[in-house]
Amino acid sequence: MASRKEEKERLRAQRLAAERAAQSGGRMRLMAGYVVAGVLTLAVIAGLVAVIASGGSGGGGGPDACSNAHIQNTGSFKGLEPDCREGTTESAAPTQFGDLTVSARKAGCELRENLPDEGNTHVPNSTAVHYGTVPPTSGNHNPIPISDGAYKTPVTSDTSKETNIRNEVHAMEHGRIEIHYKPSLPEDQQLALKGVFDADPDGVLLFPDPDMPYDVAVTAWTNEVVCPNYNPVVLDVIRNFRDKYRGNGPEQQIPINLG
Repeated sequence: MASRKEEKERLRAQRLAAERAAQSGGRMRLMAGYVVAGVLTLAVIAGLVAVIASGGSGGGGGPDACSNAHIQNTGSFKGLEPDCREGTTESAAPTQFGDLTVSARKAGCELRENLPDEGNTHVPNSTAVHYGTVPPTSGNHNPIPISDGAYKTPVTSDTSKETNIRNEVHAMEHGRIEIHYKPSLPEDQQLALKGVFDADPDGVLLFPDPDMPYDVAVTAWTNEVVCPNYNPVVLDVIRNFRDKYRGNGPEQQIPINLG
């Protein structure tokens, strides 16, 4: 029969063993908590990286996709591929004809100013709209404009519910200038247009437009100049039109940085 002292030692040993088991279990739970927290943290970081890589809420290329596209967070760029090409420097040469009317005539372009305002109501994509000019120069449109920048994706065809002709019209309402060019233009001519854009991209959009019958067109709210055939004087036309109509939209909510 065990003595009283031995019985106390046995009970003490049992108590210590139970305490060690409890401590070990606590450490295991703590370590499991650390692992779960680490996994969640990594998931959050991965999510942030994915959002940043996709251009935030805009998707597509985003402002950081390439510096040559000059994309600004002034609206949506979801589904649009940025134009990362570097424009030719010779297109930044001094203007030969500094008057819009004169340059348009010399280039064989048609200048259409003070066109009818076809409306500026914000409507959902489910609401039918019709634009009286090609490219459009005013009219009801999507609540979100297309961000300033150069894109390789056509935006005038109504093929996407997020980036289409309605968003493009909204950008003009905010005083933006839009340079349209026929996708079939030779690469050197496209790069010359890109060079004019690169030289002064603030408040300007550049993109291919397969829906128009012209080589080049430049539009602003209720104003446009259309050029059936590309030639070097068209670059003067673009500069002159941009300088006259940039910032003249009826809903100038997003500022244009002109330096």
